[in-house]
Amino acid sequence: MSTELNGRVALVAGGTRGASRAIAVELGRCGATVYVTGRSSGARRSEVDRPETIEGTVELIEKAGGSGIALRVDHLEPREVRELADRIDREQGRLDILIDGIWGGDRHLEWGKPVWEHSLEKSLRMIRLGIDAHIITSHHLLPLVIRRPGGLVVDMTDGTAEHNAKFREGTSLSYYLAKAAAHHLALAQADELREHGCTAVAVTPGWLRSEAMLEAFGVTEESWRDAVAGRPDFVISESPAFVGRAVAALAADPERARFSGQTLSSGQLAKVYGFTDTDGSAPDAWRYLEAGRPADATGYR
Repeated sequence: MSTELNGRVALVAGGTRGASRAIAVELGRCGATVYVTGRSSGARRSEVDRPETIEGTVELIEKAGGSGIALRVDHLEPREVRELADRIDREQGRLDILIDGIWGGDRHLEWGKPVWEHSLEKSLRMIRLGIDAHIITSHHLLPLVIRRPGGLVVDMTDGTAEHNAKFREGTSLSYYLAKAAAHHLALAQADELREHGCTAVAVTPGWLRSEAMLEAFGVTEESWRDAVAGRPDFVISESPAFVGRAVAALAADPERARFSGQTLSSGQLAKVYGFTDTDGSAPDAWRYLEAGRPADATGYR
């Protein structure tokens, strides 16, 4: 266990699974006290309907030597988010790191359908999850972040700013808007937080081997290479721990304000901070995805 973040208080909103779960674990491993919120708990699943829970994330934090608190919160409900902020204020009096990883909209995604054919109900739900929930969270939690200089806000997204500068054929319009909004959230938050000495960025993993992705390929994190034979470009994928290490390294950097307002990728931050994925590699999926080149792990795996 590292001690780089000892004494820091973090909230990982939407920390039930995937990248956000790994970020929560790595922040805890580095010494932060981590609040983990989400809609999937041991008592009730969210609409995502997967087995991962916020309590499971806290168990992983504790296994890594850290301290975590699981709280079931629906970040689309302002009252619940306000109560979350009040609780953190009572218990800690501060919030140093806010990770906004709220999503849970994959089940609403209909790839390849133009907006007039895509379910309107599902389209609007993705917008609510990807934009409204983030604004509600910012409204209630940023007053705690700005209480002390040095706070960090991370809006999780899917794709670099360069990648999302274009709308790509086959992408759902609402998914695109929900994810691309993180770039603009980071820009706006960086400007609003500057006078308080705080930093805001957007962060994207590469091709993430999330729990759902591994399940879709019929592999585990230990056996993921078995999927490469049928899908060669899966070779550029990365474990959730990679982006978790990226955000932990950023949070521990006293000069992180130089990145404020930017959208950063896990591969990009690995070059800055020198960390690796769990297998010792340094994946950088976006250098292929942005250029439209065939996936090739030469040079990093």
